[in-house]
Amino acid sequence: MTPPVSQVDPDVFVRYLERTRWFGGKGRPFSVSGVRRIGELPGSGDGLWVVIDLVEVAYGDAPGGTEIYQVPLALYTEPETRLDHAFLGWWEEPEFGWVHAYDALHDREAMALWLRAFAAAADETGGNRTDLDSGLAFHRLSGHDLDLDTHSTLFSGEQSNSSVAFGEDSLMKVFRKITPGVNPDIQVHDVLTRTGSEHIAALYGWLDWVDGSPDSGADDDGGTTMQLAMLQQFLRTASDGWDLALTSARNLFAEADLHAHEAGGDFAGESTRLGDALREVHAVLAQNFPAERRGADAAVELADAMTTRLEAALDVVPELAPYAGTLRATYDRVRALPGLDVQQVHGDLHLGQTLRTSLGWKIVDFEGEPAKPLAERLLPDSPWRDVAGMLRSFDYAPRVVERSFAQDDAEGASQRAYRADEWAHRNSNHFLTAYAGGAVSDEDRVLLDAYVADKVVYETVYETRNRPAWVDIPLAAVARMEHP
Repeated sequence: MTPPVSQVDPDVFVRYLERTRWFGGKGRPFSVSGVRRIGELPGSGDGLWVVIDLVEVAYGDAPGGTEIYQVPLALYTEPETRLDHAFLGWWEEPEFGWVHAYDALHDREAMALWLRAFAAAADETGGNRTDLDSGLAFHRLSGHDLDLDTHSTLFSGEQSNSSVAFGEDSLMKVFRKITPGVNPDIQVHDVLTRTGSEHIAALYGWLDWVDGSPDSGADDDGGTTMQLAMLQQFLRTASDGWDLALTSARNLFAEADLHAHEAGGDFAGESTRLGDALREVHAVLAQNFPAERRGADAAVELADAMTTRLEAALDVVPELAPYAGTLRATYDRVRALPGLDVQQVHGDLHLGQTLRTSLGWKIVDFEGEPAKPLAERLLPDSPWRDVAGMLRSFDYAPRVVERSFAQDDAEGASQRAYRADEWAHRNSNHFLTAYAGGAVSDEDRVLLDAYVADKVVYETVYETRNRPAWVDIPLAAVARMEHP
């Protein structure tokens, strides 16, 4: 990371990162080993400069390693008390003098510069506008005129990125953890938007930067691209798929004498439509990204990877041990397959990655599993991974509701378990039948069962480390695999 922003004390960024929701290094010892100023947004000046810094974090624990985080700053010559909650510090800048620094995403004046820069890019040839001094490049797709008179609103609660809505018109996602190379969220949305997919929020544009420094790992074209943000359609009136599923399950639990298909909040129709939507998205991705049939070696490699994850999980979740034989047998069936089909997939699909609009289901956040390195997230995979993620989400929703009812009613546990099973089974079947267009083939069933098992193993580790009281949900799912 060169050159550093020498006038800023690295501890300023340490204190800042420690209080953000999106910093991935919480709980680990770290220091800020470098800060690099990569650009200034067009329109800065007259007492407000909006800049983008890349902050390199070095970890001091056994895993070690470094990560790079994007920190856009609004620099004011005078203090802005309205932004006290987003204050980082004050220091002297060589170009601007003494400034007060704030997280730019909290500042509507600063965010307006982003919006105007995206709008200006639409007037350039090819929809691309690059600042030659910094290398910041704003890209626009045609077909939508941005509303420049609206104001920004920063969303709260996000865990890994930051999103800002511009009125009811558009939404900008700022990627906080930056990895050199193409971000699959932009890449996939670009393709699906250009092909007219009805099952995503349309991409309007994106911001990237080309690092041409000697230590950047630059390619033959003279630079390494880092994608910083994406601008897309704002689905303001959409409902979160996870929330809708929870509401449906609650309605069933409240209906003492009705089955799932009789309850007013039956979700099966939505599950069917969601299965249709995923099938159509996968079809478009298969047509526009590399897709291939791989041989038996690929099946063996997949089974080995799943088995390795299981062995590691057994050290973290000893309660998995009674079911290890069943899980290994599930993976062994994959090892015996003649091959498998792979393509571009979502990679981290669950109900929380879906939105229900008046026009149908939308699938969001194509970044893949955040914990995986970017290189792995870009690799083709089996579409059954996405299906398995949704099936596990359909199982989780009624179990979460079951737990909430148990707090108020200690009796009736067996009846609640029956209702949870009924909801999960009904909606999983409707989703899967719609996705597969009928019955699932024997080969695909082997893959699906293995991906579901692999996901459940992951869930046991996640819950053990983050929500120990919830680990019984995936453990119960493993038990059902043992005695279906």
